[in-house]
Amino acid sequence: MSQVDKQLENLKSTIEQEVPNDVSVTDVKYEGPELVVYTRDPKRFAGDGDLIRRLASKLRKRITVRPDPSVLSPPKRAEGEVRDVIPEDAGVTSLDFHEDTGEVMIEAEKPGMVIGRRGSTLREITQEIGWTPEVVRTPPIESSTVSNVRNFLKNEREERRDILERVGRQIHREEMADDEWVRITTLGCCREVGRAAFVLSTPETRILIDCGDKPGAEGEVPYLQVPEALGAGAATIDAVVLTHAHLDHSALLPLLFKYGYDGPVYTTEPTRDLMGLLQLDYLDVAAKEGRTPPYESAQVRETIKHTIPLEFGDVTDIAPDVKLTFHNAGHILGSAVTHFHIGDGLYNVAFSGDIHYEDTRLFNGAVNDFPRVETLVLESTYGGRNDYQTDQADSEEALKRVINETYEQGGKVVIPAFAVGRSQEIMLVLEEAMREGDIPSMPVHLDGMIWEATAIHTTYPEYLRDDLRNRIFHEDENPFLAEEFNHIDGGEDERQDVADGEECIILSTSGMIEGGPIMSWLRHIGPEPDSNLVFVGYQAQGTLGRRIQNGWDEIPVSDWGNGGRGDTLSLEMGVETVDGFSGHADRQGLENFVKTMNPRPEKVLCVHGDERSVQDLSSALYHDYNMRTFAPKNLETFRFK
Repeated sequence: MSQVDKQLENLKSTIEQEVPNDVSVTDVKYEGPELVVYTRDPKRFAGDGDLIRRLASKLRKRITVRPDPSVLSPPKRAEGEVRDVIPEDAGVTSLDFHEDTGEVMIEAEKPGMVIGRRGSTLREITQEIGWTPEVVRTPPIESSTVSNVRNFLKNEREERRDILERVGRQIHREEMADDEWVRITTLGCCREVGRAAFVLSTPETRILIDCGDKPGAEGEVPYLQVPEALGAGAATIDAVVLTHAHLDHSALLPLLFKYGYDGPVYTTEPTRDLMGLLQLDYLDVAAKEGRTPPYESAQVRETIKHTIPLEFGDVTDIAPDVKLTFHNAGHILGSAVTHFHIGDGLYNVAFSGDIHYEDTRLFNGAVNDFPRVETLVLESTYGGRNDYQTDQADSEEALKRVINETYEQGGKVVIPAFAVGRSQEIMLVLEEAMREGDIPSMPVHLDGMIWEATAIHTTYPEYLRDDLRNRIFHEDENPFLAEEFNHIDGGEDERQDVADGEECIILSTSGMIEGGPIMSWLRHIGPEPDSNLVFVGYQAQGTLGRRIQNGWDEIPVSDWGNGGRGDTLSLEMGVETVDGFSGHADRQGLENFVKTMNPRPEKVLCVHGDERSVQDLSSALYHDYNMRTFAPKNLETFRFK
């Protein structure tokens, strides 16, 4: 018998001692980080709301209770009983019964009403029918991504359970090493923006954090071939942790599965969905531009199949000697600061990912409240000495000024925007400005993936800023459903009609003008001197967006959708930059993030910024807070214990 099997036997014995004598425990299994308890008495578990909590506290494990299939009421009868229990106002749109696990998936417009106060309605459902309810939100805006991901995972349930059981056994395996040390190896995004990737190693475990591409630099990928990463074989990686979905952090995750990785990917649920959306678009853009993509859509599906979503604040075992906790990073939907607790109090490391420290219209500011952090790996995108962003209110006034001036001269405002994050932030500014009369009401055309990304935002309002979440939850005032917003879904014909039409605002991907439908808008509207191109997001070195920002007015424009062939366009429209809408903290925000940590970290690695930015921030943190700081190069390894 293996060590894990002995462990499960002992856990089953402990659980049997803790539950009432007449409550059966038929099986105990690991599924990923969770301990799953099967019982013929699910109604008894549901009747004692504290029983699972007491077990989780005693065993120090995340516990899920499932009914033994032998005691389930037939789905047809159970469906009627479920609908009787759930308030009609919850807006249940579907019920899906899974007899292999005894779970019923309930999709509803108002999941909170299905859950009930402190889970009371869920317990009542189990008491009535024995099935274990799982609840998901019906997207207020129909999302093909959310629908496709849910259907895919439903169809792959059997294989996914096998994956989870294998991962669970790997997490809870016996520790073999006697040594104690912690190392971080930098595989990308050091003294540069993009291709984020790090390996966190202990004698027992190897974890890859992020695996992205580099905007504007085709072929520059993380150093995955080194022994610390895939050079020793994909099987030597125990887990992958993804901070957020932007392609400079997520684009190359599917490449791992192409190379034979078969382990878990930990991230938040909205990041999983956004990741799939952006990765498939990444392949689509490569094909349209005549480039050979590094992987196929099959590997994107494998990535999703192996993803284990975690919620903010949940402390989760991901290896025998590593616990992971996600905290809100304030950057984009689902973005997370990742905190690793290593060993039995041995060492703590936090990776900021990309952060925004102050509240924005979309998100609460980044969390920096950790019990302990000895080393912080900190993004430095705006870490330069003079990288102070405009106040948000001033930025919004500047944007409204440009829109009003452009409207008065009969032009159009074209805003290249990242589909995820900046677009939704700008949408909220425009919706309020039109509602309050600060700018004229006019069509706002959303092109590329912006509408689909917005639909995903409305699927997960619990990840949005408190007041915005309440508007979507309680007030039926979803700002993303304002009548001014128009989804461009008619291709070139619709773009031509918009270009020939009245004053309007156009939000289009890509945000750094590296391909995508923005190229079409530049062809249509670029020659109009009465119109304006407005940058609201970071433009990386080497991108066409940065070149235009720096004064280029003769630009290459690909024939989008025709193999990347194109010509040169003379840009006659005005070019404006409105700072303050970035999803990244500026220099002051980064310093405040560190300054207000209590206790502060002993060491800080400044990464994800150009050479000047990381060195400036590293120097400032050293001088101001007397901590050891580093501005590492790629392929450096740091030992911390």
